[in-house]
Amino acid sequence: MSMPYTFDEAKTAFRNDMIRELCQTPEGLRFLKLRSLSRSEYMERLVRDCGLTCPGLRGDSLLRFLYDSDITVEQIEQTIRTIYSEERAVRRNREDELVSELYRLDAFDWGGIHQNSLEKTIVDNYVKKIRSYDQLCSCIEDELHHSMRGYVLCSWYNHWTSRIIEDIFRDHPAILPAVGLIKKIDFFFHDVPFNLKVTYMPEGYIHDKRQSDGLRPELSVLKSFCREHSIHFDANLPEARLREDLWAKVGDHPSESASQLMMELRNTRIQYLQSVIHNPVDLVRWLYENQGVRRFDASNRLFLVLVDRDNFFDSWKLKRAKPLLVNRIHSHLDQAPQSPGFRVQFEWESDHYVVTADVIFVVHSRSRDSR
Repeated sequence: MSMPYTFDEAKTAFRNDMIRELCQTPEGLRFLKLRSLSRSEYMERLVRDCGLTCPGLRGDSLLRFLYDSDITVEQIEQTIRTIYSEERAVRRNREDELVSELYRLDAFDWGGIHQNSLEKTIVDNYVKKIRSYDQLCSCIEDELHHSMRGYVLCSWYNHWTSRIIEDIFRDHPAILPAVGLIKKIDFFFHDVPFNLKVTYMPEGYIHDKRQSDGLRPELSVLKSFCREHSIHFDANLPEARLREDLWAKVGDHPSESASQLMMELRNTRIQYLQSVIHNPVDLVRWLYENQGVRRFDASNRLFLVLVDRDNFFDSWKLKRAKPLLVNRIHSHLDQAPQSPGFRVQFEWESDHYVVTADVIFVVHSRSRDSR
């Protein structure tokens, strides 16, 4: 757009995921920084900091008032940094204790309940399926209690590790936080807005790469080996649990053929990992194109990819490895150019999107640390 954005034009562009386009103009970037304040109390703080008055304005009306005012980007940033500094001081006081508590979780198991589907699981498997009151009570004690415990523990772990990781980014001087915690923007990195996504080397990506390379799926290979060597496994386990179970059982088998198979599977994964570290565009495109329908958006994203080379299925533990994360994340931010990220094109339901993305790989091995 050649002309400056009006408030309504900027608002529409934001709603339509045109964040990359917005941040390429001074007016659009200013809108995004104001929008990142999000909550009325933060916007009112900006009004006070700038010595303005806006009686009775809240929400969208207050945001419009600020956008149409003479408040500068420097003033907006100063208020954001002050708010973040005040809130961060409170969290920092107990952060070491929190990290220590997170290390008490020994297993990351949702208990058979898929993330964000607690109500559906209960309704489908208990409310609508069971007619007997006594049977329902028994199932609650024997099954649902265990599942609920796993669900709550995993949710607790994800919530607090996410807060810690977000603060690691926001503590860096090159980062301007989005204190309002709005959807699509977690922070600005050298004036580029990013939504932070913490992930692991996706099993779906590995499956697709093996398929494109003419290799059988890992699960099929492992199941075949188990059948040939009379290794029992529960075929009814969810796919993710079954994959981890078979890796452990075949890995513990004393035969040379088991060692050879596990070496081949591991080496293939390492090969794919090294390939995406060298050229991350393919992985990033896959991550965008394989979003869940309910969570789809085309915002700029910075992916933090955590990989435990010793045990891929323990990569979740790296979310609490704060010193390691600080080292890798801040090193990346220190070395990044003034225009961070790279251009990625992807398709979603026949529509074409262009975004700016970046990736930080945290690849850890206790025997040999490697990036």
